[in-house]
Amino acid sequence: MVDAVVKNGVIEETASESSIKKAATKNGMDKDAFLQLLVAQMKYQDPLEPTSNTEYISQYATFSQVEQMQNMAATMELTRASSMVGKLVEVNTVDSAGNAKVVQGTVEYVAYENNKAFVSIDGALYSIDDVVAVVDETYQSALDLAISFTAAMDKLPRLEFITLEDKENIETLQKIFNGMTAYQQSFIDKKNVEKLQKYVERIAELTEAAKPDKPEEGDDKVEEGDDKVEEGTGAGEEDKEETGEGSGAGVEGSE
Repeated sequence: MVDAVVKNGVIEETASESSIKKAATKNGMDKDAFLQLLVAQMKYQDPLEPTSNTEYISQYATFSQVEQMQNMAATMELTRASSMVGKLVEVNTVDSAGNAKVVQGTVEYVAYENNKAFVSIDGALYSIDDVVAVVDETYQSALDLAISFTAAMDKLPRLEFITLEDKENIETLQKIFNGMTAYQQSFIDKKNVEKLQKYVERIAELTEAAKPDKPEEGDDKVEEGDDKVEEGTGAGEEDKEETGEGSGAGVEGSE
């Protein structure tokens, strides 16, 4: 049950209550009203020119047809309402102040009262006549994702003002887009797809430009040559020492 809203000391009619009241006034000519007209016709007929039995039978047949059509319409309405249970729907309604309002939510259950069907959304009842759309959840999810993606793209600076500080946001958007299904990607405007690609390329350029300079290949060769020179010098000194030792040995032998 929905609690009443009190505003400035006056009970304010909710959109749900407005929808129910509007449904109650749309019944039109029902079978009871038709029967009352028939009885009134019989009661106030001209006694000098009474209505013939054939006419009464014809009117009764018409009455039976009206009743059957109303029962069929009520059954179809209940079937239609029952098929909405568990589905996402949109309801157009008007509150007591005359403000149009769109309510979106999942139908929890269906209530049937006075030959009228009502759907429950977030605990509030709305006439099935006010339901304007049944939305596929996959479609709604893709649409919501596209809206949030577009909003995030709009927050990025213009391409010429992109810096490495925007790298994380751009890479996040790239991951989100690449993680979408083909159906979800179809909701993204092509201009935003092209815009994202340019941003990714710009970030790659800025990242490459920010890397430290590599040493030149000529410097490496010089260093290698110096090592070889040092190794050669060391080997020559060792050979000299060995030669000196040999001379000493020779001198000892002469003695």
